[in-house]
This record gives sequence, structure tokens and C-alpha cells, in this order.
Amino acid sequence: MTLAQVESAEQVAQITRLRAQIGQMQRRTASPDRLPVPAPLSGLFPSGGLRPGVAYALPDSPSLLLALAGEISRSGSWCAFVGMPDLSMQAAASHGVAADRVALIPSPGSRWLSAVSSAAEVFPLVAVRPPRGAGPAETARLDARLRDRGSTLLVMGAWPGAELSLSLGEPEWRGIGAGHGLIAARAVTIAAAGRPLPSSRRVRVLLPGPSGAVEEIATARRAHLRAVAA
Repeated sequence: MTLAQVESAEQVAQITRLRAQIGQMQRRTASPDRLPVPAPLSGLFPSGGLRPGVAYALPDSPSLLLALAGEISRSGSWCAFVGMPDLSMQAAASHGVAADRVALIPSPGSRWLSAVSSAAEVFPLVAVRPPRGAGPAETARLDARLRDRGSTLLVMGAWPGAELSLSLGEPEWRGIGAGHGLIAARAVTIAAAGRPLPSSRRVRVLLPGPSGAVEEIATARRAHLRAVAA
């Protein structure tokens, strides 16, 4: 058996395991109006959260992805991560992702669209890092599946059918003094643009903040001052 055949067999096995896990779970009978997001990020979304049945394009930022997934996981929902073999569950846990409500299919290879489509059958949130771009027909079929099942898709990279595209920039590491000190947080600007917005929206947050999760800068500053005073 060639290396390519071995890799293909493993990809099929991963998808088969995912389908079996999906089959053991109770099918969702209703979808919420929106999925929650961390409070500091809610202003980026017209409905204050993620809409079921649509896709969102994210930058290649595990911290932003996990911040969004963590809030949904804390609400009691399941999440599926596709095509992320280097995903750190320790980092995921720091954002609130519950390990017992996560399905992983780390290396679907060329079958990644099939894996995402299968996950969308049951999981309220599906996140994927595609190994390649999707064609118009592939995007349309998957978008139709999302609408039919009420699943939300987070794509790390461009996605033609995305309702909103998020970007991350202007990073500023905090906690470093003049050549010394410990890194305590990273301030970033997150912007959202897309069809539902008349103009782009921006928010400046700590990602990660001192707690490891996303935090409002003003809130984090007040907590720091209280700690210093104590």
C-alpha cells in the first residue's frame, strides 16, 4: 500500500468516526435566534451574536476562533473543529471550550468538505481551516446545508458566501517594560465587514487578556487598578 493510499484510508476512517459520533447524538430540533459571542465582540455583529445557518470568515487566528467557540461552548452547545491538527485543547479550555462537548477531525485532507457537511448535520458550530479554496458550486452546496440544518460555520480564511468577514490588526503586546517584564496581554483591533453592515465595525480588545480570554480594555484596566490598590 502506498503512502497516498494510507493517508486516504486514514481520512476515510476519521470521517467514519465523525459520522458515528454524530449518529449517537440527538438531532437538534430547533435553532436559537443567535449563538452568543463574548460581550466585548458583540458589537461587531448586527444581531449581537452569530446567526445560525450562515458562514463567517476569520483571519488565521486561533485566539479569535477559540474566543468565539468558547462562548458558545459555555452556553452548553457542541462544537466541531475540522482540519486543525495543531489545535491546543489547553488553549481552547482557557477560552471556555468544554473538552467533553468537542468533536475533532484533525486531518480530513481532500475530504474536508464532506467532514464539514457531516458535522453541520448536528453541531451548532463547525469551525474549519480549509486546505484549499472552495469552488462556487462547493460553497453553494455547503451554504445550503448550513441553512437547512441551522449550523454556523467559522472558516479560517476567505469564504465567498460569508455573511461577515473579520480581520485582526494593530497588535500591541502589553506588560513589557524597558527591556524586561512579563507579557500580560495583547491588544488588537478586530474589524467586521459584510452585507448586513452599511459600514465596517471595529473594536479594540485584549486578545488574550490577563485571564487568557478576550477582555474589554477598560474592564481589564479597572481590574488591574483594583489589584494594585489591594
